[in-house]
Amino acid sequence: MTRAYNFSAGPATLPESVLAQAADEMLDWHGSGMGVMEMSHRGREFGEIFARTELRLRELLAVPAEFKILFMQGGAIAENAIVPMNLSSGGVTDHVVTGLWSIKTRQEALRYGEARVVASNEAAGAANHTTLPAPATWRLSANASYVHVCSNETINGVEMHELPDLRALGCEAPLVVDCSSHIGSRPIEWSRVGLAYAGAQKNIGPSGLTLVFVREDLLGHALPICPSAFDYAVVAANGSMYNTPPTYSIYIAGLVFEWMAAQGGVAAIEQRNIEKAALLYDAIDGSGFYANRVAREARSRMNAPFFLPDDRLYAPFLVGAEERRLLQLKGHKSVGGLRASIYNAMPLAGVQALVTYMREFAQRHG
Repeated sequence: MTRAYNFSAGPATLPESVLAQAADEMLDWHGSGMGVMEMSHRGREFGEIFARTELRLRELLAVPAEFKILFMQGGAIAENAIVPMNLSSGGVTDHVVTGLWSIKTRQEALRYGEARVVASNEAAGAANHTTLPAPATWRLSANASYVHVCSNETINGVEMHELPDLRALGCEAPLVVDCSSHIGSRPIEWSRVGLAYAGAQKNIGPSGLTLVFVREDLLGHALPICPSAFDYAVVAANGSMYNTPPTYSIYIAGLVFEWMAAQGGVAAIEQRNIEKAALLYDAIDGSGFYANRVAREARSRMNAPFFLPDDRLYAPFLVGAEERRLLQLKGHKSVGGLRASIYNAMPLAGVQALVTYMREFAQRHG
């Protein structure tokens, strides 16, 4: 069987070796006589899986001891509600708008208090959400419970390659980061973060698992309306076992973490991601045919939207791509065009195959 190159924004491609190991262990995990999906989350076997998964994750991302790692459910969409229920105290929260996901985050936060837009890259027309507002221009509130950013906008293809230093801006509020679509692709500046969260279905594993990294001093401040299963303090006190966690997704994530370690860790993976993104963006910029509208310094390494000069060409482009086993390249419905998501598990060969096809298509239709 020849696997396709899957450029889906998520759920996304996984390392082939991970899928092969999961298939091999499907009926019998390590001689236990049962598969991971059948295990009790409180049993010895899954306890071993969970402990190793958490330890490897902490090592890979160099997560400081003062941060709790929570294995939750609901994705980033749920965290848009869970974060303000835990951290807002019903007061003011600050939001930096850089694309459709940070817009959704603020809209949800409005249900729990005042959610202020302190910076935005919104603009009219095709150039909408194509830059990043410089932190020095942010109009931060004096009394905000936290400042929220989405450090990589999956749909718009905008990435903060460095997290803001709120202390340098005179702000004492904790920084909350939605890093769903680039987690594990680069190191995280933990000294600048109060809480980070990420859906797993981009770089980590299948959908169903949400990772939350929360500094211990931020626990214990949940609103009275916060359900117990969403109270970070309760989840942390119960070792992410207050309710049944997404066990199989955690198991796959653990295999991915082992794969990442075998690749040389996050630093080595980041260098490969830089190489892949440069190859793709160079092909777009040098074509005279394709266009990426994002400012170069704000371009995402994970999600590259690009556009054709004639709307009539999108259908034949996608048909030709599928014939070459280059899948899931259609852009998000809200922005149109095309989009290639090149997460950690996308090999360089996949990007090379895409670039070769793009050049052939441009020669035929340019």
